[in-house]
Amino acid sequence: MKKIAVFADVQNLYYTVRQAYGCHFNYAAFWAHVSQDGEIVEAVAYAIDRGDSKQQQFQQILRNLGFTVKLKPYIQRSDGSAKGDWDVGITLDVIDAASRVDEVVLASGDGDFDLLLERVINRHGAEAVAYGVPGLTANSLIRAATRYVPIEGALLLKH
Repeated sequence: MKKIAVFADVQNLYYTVRQAYGCHFNYAAFWAHVSQDGEIVEAVAYAIDRGDSKQQQFQQILRNLGFTVKLKPYIQRSDGSAKGDWDVGITLDVIDAASRVDEVVLASGDGDFDLLLERVINRHGAEAVAYGVPGLTANSLIRAATRYVPIEGALLLKH
């Protein structure tokens, strides 16, 4: 059975799914979808911690599904912009996992990860699957992946 590591960029998923569909990403359906290809041996969700109870409930739902939830504090800059970026953390974890699994699944539309997926494929011989919202997923990421799965239909949590 294929061993799979899953990495979910929670902020990217939240904003792209909301922008495209006005709803939320269905993490339970995502887990079930990925599980059809093999055994999920490791799963990490990367989120920003604002400390509110609704968010803590959501993080518990992710843990109940099987995700390890990694949190970074939400930082509000003096100019009003916010910082909460997991790109380096995700990259390090994916590189670590790539040698232990047959497939890496990245749920993010962020084009910054294109080189990462190329590295997973070329250096580790693992498959690299990208899940992203159509039209909001970088073309470079889609090209770099072994397989691209559009986030639509059953992967959406309708209100």
